[in-house]
Amino acid sequence: MSDAAFNPEIEVADVAETAVEPDSLRDVRPVPRITIQAFCETQGVAGPIERMAEDRRMVKAQARVYMGGLGAAVEFYQSAPTPNLIILETTLVPDELMNGLGALAEVCDPSTHVVIIGHHNDVSLYRDLKRNGISEYLVAPVSIADIMTIITTLFTDPEAEPLGRTLAFMGAKGGVGSSTIAHNVAWSIATLFESGVVVADMDLPFGTANINFDQDPAQGIAEAVFSTDRIDEVYLDRLLATCAEHLSLLAAPSMLDKVYDFDAEAFTQLVDVAQRSAPAVVLDIPHVWNGWTRRTLETADEVVIVATPELANLRNAKNMVDTLKKLRPNDFAPKLVINQVGVPKRPEISVSDFLDSLDMDAAAVIPFDPQLFGTASNNGRMLAESDSASPIVATLSDLAHIVTGRGVVATKSKGGLKGILSKLKK
Repeated sequence: MSDAAFNPEIEVADVAETAVEPDSLRDVRPVPRITIQAFCETQGVAGPIERMAEDRRMVKAQARVYMGGLGAAVEFYQSAPTPNLIILETTLVPDELMNGLGALAEVCDPSTHVVIIGHHNDVSLYRDLKRNGISEYLVAPVSIADIMTIITTLFTDPEAEPLGRTLAFMGAKGGVGSSTIAHNVAWSIATLFESGVVVADMDLPFGTANINFDQDPAQGIAEAVFSTDRIDEVYLDRLLATCAEHLSLLAAPSMLDKVYDFDAEAFTQLVDVAQRSAPAVVLDIPHVWNGWTRRTLETADEVVIVATPELANLRNAKNMVDTLKKLRPNDFAPKLVINQVGVPKRPEISVSDFLDSLDMDAAAVIPFDPQLFGTASNNGRMLAESDSASPIVATLSDLAHIVTGRGVVATKSKGGLKGILSKLKK
């Protein structure tokens, strides 16, 4: 905040909403289970708060927006309990604001945090508010990132370790190789960055991570998801199988001795604990659509859709992209991987046409190579272990950079993809 003097003639008309920049929310932690009530005077401030309430990071919190500002808040809390956080927008001059806050204090619980969004860039006012117990003062216009950063600062332990990023992989159709891509990207992250990675095979009846990593653990993800009351870092550590120096696996039982019907929140606690255990958590999600897969995709930090260049994949990928954009309005669009390009004698949609139909670029285009993939799968090895010099291994390394944000990899243009495909067909 600057030392600019208070200007009584400052214009307080509706402030235009600031655009959401997904990068600005990249490192914002999820908001804990709290209640938030906002009292606004302009739509320019109410709008971002309303959109914040729909953000995936707010899934545990409850937020309501009311119009009317400070006066409406004082009247409201005369007959209603105060929440964990009150956000007040005000256009009042400093003296009127301080008097109004005195009235609010008479009906507000002492433990409630109050954040004020004002229209006056006045450092003296800021200091007075802080001395009188106001948690924070922001000057409009405000963004979703501004508000969520303040909330997490107020309600998150400053000594808490950073949360690991969740990377969700799902196929647009069964059999497109989503699991194989997920496992190899996890391997790339662990080996390239020497950073801890947990792979969670969420396909309990038919998961293949244990085969791909040549593991046969006695316990795994089933024990975690059926014992959510016991799951913590210590218990999770006992369930993890070590695949490499920085790579651990939460394996699926891959058995049909029971049915695996889960509610929408079944995996939430497990994912939360895994995020506190490793810098990256790769979620291998089966090709089904139900409450828990939808919730997992909605709350993941990055979503990767794997598709092959066929019509059903195109239709499903478009439906998934459109749905996820609505579920995750403040995040980047899902990443797209086009796999198994150039299968001999198979009619295919060209990569450029596929991308044009989705109006997006591909994070990776992977050619059909049955020798490389088949050899690695049959030997329980990763692609890099089978042929480290393969261009496909380099592509997966680039994808690891993209999904973790560990550096910018040149994005292939749609025109360039046509050249790649022409080489594959030679």
